[in-house]
Amino acid sequence: MSKLMLSLAVAASLSLPALACAQAQPAPQAGGGLPPLVEPVLTKPDAEGQKPRAIVAYAPYRFDDILWENDRTAHRIYGPALEAAEPPSTSGIDAWGKLVRWPFMERQLKTGKQHDFHGEGMDFYDVNTFRGAGGLGVWQDNKLWTSRNWKSYEILKTGGDVASFKVDYAPWPVDVDRKVWETRTFTLPLGTNFTRMVSTISSDKPGPLIVGIGISKRKATHQGAGGVFTKDALGAGRVSYWEPTDPVKGTMGIALMVDPKALVEVRQDADNYIVLVKVEPGKPFVYYMGAAWDKGLDFHDRAGWEAYVKAQTPDFDATH
Repeated sequence: MSKLMLSLAVAASLSLPALACAQAQPAPQAGGGLPPLVEPVLTKPDAEGQKPRAIVAYAPYRFDDILWENDRTAHRIYGPALEAAEPPSTSGIDAWGKLVRWPFMERQLKTGKQHDFHGEGMDFYDVNTFRGAGGLGVWQDNKLWTSRNWKSYEILKTGGDVASFKVDYAPWPVDVDRKVWETRTFTLPLGTNFTRMVSTISSDKPGPLIVGIGISKRKATHQGAGGVFTKDALGAGRVSYWEPTDPVKGTMGIALMVDPKALVEVRQDADNYIVLVKVEPGKPFVYYMGAAWDKGLDFHDRAGWEAYVKAQTPDFDATH
């Protein structure tokens, strides 16, 4: 069987009517030429399918991933099945490069080649066991104590102007002193690169916590081009990391925004840049995570991305 026929057979077995090999590679964006196109190529959905919308999807066929995306950005977090298959897995947040205004993540996953470019975007951001794009932990004794993958989930809104869902994380230890557990709500409206998160971390002991919200650090590329981490120029409680550029896949920009009133400091460990905030157990707090791909539709350089981050007007009121 030819490679083309094999790809189509795999697509058919996954019930993917939108997969075909007739679409030409999209025109290169301002960020530079796109990566090589890999079969099966994702064809455009019908007119209804091309309408921008914000969605959340549970993917049991992909180790319990939870996917969410809007017209500008795309993300996922990992579930119990992946933790069982690839321990210890991670509660970090993944970010995908996106080239279209309509949802594409599920069709991309079901190609069986999620890390390749099939015409609509790419999954090339490496979370590893780090914090990825905005995962958190409790900071104590100069160490970040983190949870495992989500334990339970609930989809609140999907398919319209807003994507929203809630997850619970099972209790995890903070050194030998205490155990904590978390409930977090993720909300992504249309028209923004930022997901708003409301986190409530509970504890078996009283007293405030220092929570560290992280962005995975990267090594310089083989061409010697390192990333740029920016903080003070963006305003209090805002950081951005313009990653080292991959010569084929491009560059991801990741940003975090926290309430300046809760900000303790910005620092780093071996794996992450970390924004530290002070929180009270059982009391919800808000932070934002955003991402962009320089080969995508909206941002093609660090200056444009950082200007966008600086211009945001986040709402840190956790009561709504």
